[in-house]
Amino acid sequence: MTATNLADRGVDLGRHPGSVDDFASSVGTWLRENLTGEFASLVGRGGPGSEHEFFHRRLDWDRHLARAGWTCLGWPTEHGGRNATLAQRIAFHTEYARADAPARVNHLGEELLGPTLIAFGTDAQKERFLPPIADVSELWAQGYSEPGAGSDLANVSTTARLEDGRWVINGQKIWTSLAHVAQWVFVLCRVERGSTRHHGLGFLLVPLDQRGITVRPIQQLTGTSEFNEVFFDDAVTDADLIVGAPGDGWKVAMGLLEFERGVSTLGQQVGFARELDRLIDLAKATGAASDPDIRRRLVSAHVGLQVMRAHALRTLATVDTGGAGGQASVSKLLWANWHRELGELAMAISGAPALIAPDHTSEGVVNDITTPERVELGPWQRLFLFTRADTIYGGSNEIQRTIIAERVLGLPREARP
Repeated sequence: MTATNLADRGVDLGRHPGSVDDFASSVGTWLRENLTGEFASLVGRGGPGSEHEFFHRRLDWDRHLARAGWTCLGWPTEHGGRNATLAQRIAFHTEYARADAPARVNHLGEELLGPTLIAFGTDAQKERFLPPIADVSELWAQGYSEPGAGSDLANVSTTARLEDGRWVINGQKIWTSLAHVAQWVFVLCRVERGSTRHHGLGFLLVPLDQRGITVRPIQQLTGTSEFNEVFFDDAVTDADLIVGAPGDGWKVAMGLLEFERGVSTLGQQVGFARELDRLIDLAKATGAASDPDIRRRLVSAHVGLQVMRAHALRTLATVDTGGAGGQASVSKLLWANWHRELGELAMAISGAPALIAPDHTSEGVVNDITTPERVELGPWQRLFLFTRADTIYGGSNEIQRTIIAERVLGLPREARP
């Protein structure tokens, strides 16, 4: 990943050239014309805490996007992408969020694994896996966290050994996003016996539909199940399905995390802005806006959103992947704490009625994937409960602050066993 100044490419993030404006206009027009008919019911669906909503219809939507050429925008054209500029990719995510288009189901493949394979994978791996990611015919899950490691990613204990031309995998992953609906999972595990920390790791591509893998959905506070436990009991994958050399797993895993905190964060912030706008409308409707403390918290939320955007633009202007090391950690701290506080503010504005689940069922087929029985919550209740996890998943606040302390401020490293 090399630092690149966008000005050298003629890209001004504050005042886009006409070509970027035209691109954004075409995205907005296409979304307005296509979020109709069978897809009209998907507007605003599938967000945080609502991943169960219309899953299969959202999968059809993702495939519809792919057929129209709106997936894998930043990928090189030879791999099925559009080789879009950074400014164009930002424009797409921004317009997508403004349209309140449905949450994507192919994010892990398109935005994380695909770019990782392009950067680190073999030609055979690219030929095998990139096309079904681009056309959304195969979905991916992420096998990073473990019960005994949490956000300490280098402390993984899942192992893999080469045996008769295959990797044999044993161990357990937890908080494995979307494993219950995916066909494949990328797994960070130990491939060198006796290795510790970030040494001796491998990054394996593993099929989920096999006897040696058990997937157990985890019921969240929202009653839904985006995350899973995944057990590997002599699970197998081919010897050539390791990305990078054995022992290079940490480098590949860190490369993937760089992609995770890329341009899609700006689209996320547009979504946050829409949530804040709706919350302001709710405060006005309920009379909560007359409370000085509520007004102060709404203003603080608005200011926090502007700080997030300024930080993201500054980071994107200097680093291709959206910021590395300390910059990425600052970004995670900013948005995770902001969103959690927004959930708390939503409860304060909603008042006592927010403590009771609505006595209604949603129109149409909402839950079209298997999940445990649950109580249907209102949107603000789901937001509040789901954002309890924002400061934990994707690297907890404590881990992010440690990264900033050690890598940015140069403070002494924390003692580790």
